[in-house]
Amino acid sequence: MRIAMIGTGYVGLVSGTCFSEFGIDVVCVDKDARKIELLHENVMPIYEPGLDELVADNVKAGRLSFTTDLKAAVKDADAVFIAVGTPSRRGDGHADLSYVYAAAEEIADAMTGYTVVVTKSTVPVGTGDEVEAIIRKRRPDAEFDVVSNPEFLREGSAINDFMRPDRVVIGTEADRARAVMKQLYRVLYLIETPIVFTSRRTSELIKYAGNTFLATKITFINEIADLCEKVGANVHDVAKGIGLDGRIGKKFLHPGPGYGGSCFPKDTLALVKTARDFGAPLRIIETVVDVNDKRKKAMADKVVAACGGSVSGKTIAVLGLTFKPNTDDMRDSPSLDIVPALKAAGAIVKAFDPEGMEEAKKLLPDITYCDDSYDTLAGADCLVLVTEWNEFRALNLSKVKAALKSPVVIDLRNVYDPAEMRETGFEYISIGRP
Repeated sequence: MRIAMIGTGYVGLVSGTCFSEFGIDVVCVDKDARKIELLHENVMPIYEPGLDELVADNVKAGRLSFTTDLKAAVKDADAVFIAVGTPSRRGDGHADLSYVYAAAEEIADAMTGYTVVVTKSTVPVGTGDEVEAIIRKRRPDAEFDVVSNPEFLREGSAINDFMRPDRVVIGTEADRARAVMKQLYRVLYLIETPIVFTSRRTSELIKYAGNTFLATKITFINEIADLCEKVGANVHDVAKGIGLDGRIGKKFLHPGPGYGGSCFPKDTLALVKTARDFGAPLRIIETVVDVNDKRKKAMADKVVAACGGSVSGKTIAVLGLTFKPNTDDMRDSPSLDIVPALKAAGAIVKAFDPEGMEEAKKLLPDITYCDDSYDTLAGADCLVLVTEWNEFRALNLSKVKAALKSPVVIDLRNVYDPAEMRETGFEYISIGRP
């Protein structure tokens, strides 16, 4: 089989590469000629552990290639995946579908025989209907079906998520398209991965409902953490106690500074907007969005309080800038709220992130970027741990204490043990622990 993957961003590049690992011929398409040029040199546009090796192996095997020529890629493809960005639209929070619709128009002009057009991008309910209408208007004679096949990739572990997923969701009621999709995912059938076939609109909603539910779990435990701080309880024990209930589960019950990244912020907002448009407002999700936005901003207040009520003229060392470890993604990271608020309060900010600093420099240009953790700590009045990269989990505490001007640590990811930190002589502030 042969597929074309339109878009070489996070979803498109990982999905296309993994399909090629399944033995399928894949052509990845992007309008950005420089990005394609770099991919030919095995330079990845994103940081994802193991992706460069997997790309190199499949390019060498002749199963994976990259091009700017959409027409040539689509011409002989059995399936064409739309994996372009759907960012929040400025002004109203709706998903911006302009890239999806533009891709649909180009696909329509390039198709030659029966083609399955698959929306891999995260799109609101009804987008597949519109994609179908666009293609049908431009090519009334074309043989095609439009399928929804949402992605469930976690940044930092995306390859494993694609190769060994919890489930695959496919939205189509067309037998011919169903047969093509079964063939594409044949490898996963063989390892008995659950494959959920449903209607196109249901498939589109599954993606948003899943991400929104996870965002709700995060926000729930963050609010419980705030209560724990007031009553002297330990949020980790609370999370363990409720997470052992099979109806709840232990995942996404780790407190922190609020969710960020490429999915949860825009997907929760888009679902809220869709629900309002259809006259079925989602009050719980509206609250989740509001609480999360306020939480990220409140983390700076936590730092200021730990510094005696003022950070004016003080140097703050920030470790971690990306929204999570094992990615260079800065989208909606809590650091984008915390750092500017500290700057506005008069602080001097020094920062280090293992992979995210090039992106961070575009968004946070007025801070000092350091070469490593200890360089960041040198002479600082306090340490703020924002992202739980592995290398921050085993810092030499004696070196940390010696480097800091004051032994104050604000751990927004609860990486360290409070008792050990106190014994080492730190004033240690974490989330939801007495």
